[in-house]
Amino acid sequence: MIKLHNTKTRRKEEFTPIDPANVRMYVCGPTVYDRAHLGNARPVVVFDVLYRLLKHVYNGKVTYVRNFTDVDDKINAKAAETGRDIRQITDETIKWYHEDMDALGALRPDFEPRATEYIGPMVAMIQGLIDKGHAYEAEGHVLFDVNSYDAYGALSGRRLEDMRAGERVEVADYKRDPMDFVLWKPSTGDQPGWESPWGFGRPGWHIECSAMSLDLLGESFDIHGGGLDLQFPHHENEIAQSCCANPTGDFAHYWLHNEMLQVEGKKMSKSLGNFFTVRDLLEQGVPGEVIRFVLLSTHYRSPMDWTEKKVKEATEALRKWRGLTEGIDPSTNPSPALVAALSDDLNTAAAIAELHKLAKSGDAAKLLASAKILGLLEERLGEWHRPKVKHDQAYTLIGALLRRRHLAKVDKNYSLADQIRNELKKLHISIEDLPNGKTTFEVDDGKEIEFFNSMSIDERRKIWADRLGDDGKTIAIDDLYNGYIGYVVEQVEKALK
Repeated sequence: MIKLHNTKTRRKEEFTPIDPANVRMYVCGPTVYDRAHLGNARPVVVFDVLYRLLKHVYNGKVTYVRNFTDVDDKINAKAAETGRDIRQITDETIKWYHEDMDALGALRPDFEPRATEYIGPMVAMIQGLIDKGHAYEAEGHVLFDVNSYDAYGALSGRRLEDMRAGERVEVADYKRDPMDFVLWKPSTGDQPGWESPWGFGRPGWHIECSAMSLDLLGESFDIHGGGLDLQFPHHENEIAQSCCANPTGDFAHYWLHNEMLQVEGKKMSKSLGNFFTVRDLLEQGVPGEVIRFVLLSTHYRSPMDWTEKKVKEATEALRKWRGLTEGIDPSTNPSPALVAALSDDLNTAAAIAELHKLAKSGDAAKLLASAKILGLLEERLGEWHRPKVKHDQAYTLIGALLRRRHLAKVDKNYSLADQIRNELKKLHISIEDLPNGKTTFEVDDGKEIEFFNSMSIDERRKIWADRLGDDGKTIAIDDLYNGYIGYVVEQVEKALK
């Protein structure tokens, strides 16, 4: 049994799909004019886990739709600023988005419609709303009449009277009510536009999701998701126009909203210098799998705080789990406790706690099968954990030293085993004994480069000439890593004599 917190009813409810043979979910996607920032990534990862859970419970019978908004004033502004064609900008940004979300391990939705591909259905829906008395034309615009829909404000818990009282922006004089919203607006010659019964123009933002969800999922579907910032006015307006355009349908039965993201306890903003994109983090060396882990470590309905401490903890946990599951086939079924945690309103924090328990117990096969429902420990995300170098010389050298430590432990010579560990630590190599009997090692990032840069040319030649056949003036990063490991082993061997 899956239970989800339905924003519409403000309570946790048992999830009952309209058709168990085709569970349907729609999630609002990005406006494609720039790189996705970390906050944009949170709903992608959250609803990717929900998608995986639904596929697991309903044997893969799930249809997932996430749109691209490729007609918008921000895109127009970017085109004017850069002098580039709008289609070039949106195509490039969609490509970036796919690359970045793929790096986070997110599965591609079953459908990714672009707004510009649905102009015809939008025009038809708008005309239908006019015909039914829910919309009106004014000065080349078409606006939705919020007073024609009695339930307006129910999703966000707002009353029209209160919203009018709090209205602070200048209201266009062609609106009947300050809260009426745009379905269609006129375009000038330098703006993208299409012919319509109301003149050359383009759609408002809200109508696109209603038209695309109707075409791909029907008048009624199961789940609609997105960030909390979309609850009002976007999702509120979607409900109003969809229910009025299709009175025989129910639109979305369950509404899910993820909370916002902070960085080190503060709102992410460019003015504070704590604003960064997913690509920024990836280029800084934070693996996509680590980003995903951190995003899932907090329940989706709670504000999420991105911190360096969480990044370090996630990296350590994933490195340990990958070491434990290396060469292991996943078990047939994931942990029932993990599935139960996710089925309880997508409690990813509890699910991760279960993964820690499985790792501690040494059940690598169950750990691997369970992690995959969270999109972790997948083969495609493991590049960051694979050896940094093509050559195996460094691993042969360190492996011999670790075997020596293992034999010392077998002989109960724990002082020698501890000495090897301590000497390695002095030289920035940490080792960890795993429950399955394996031992892994990690070189602190950049230490081999610091070591290399700290040496004189003569010192470099002395260390590398015999081992690598290089004079040390110019050296490949692979050889640099091998050389550093070789140096470390030499120093440890000296300390042990």
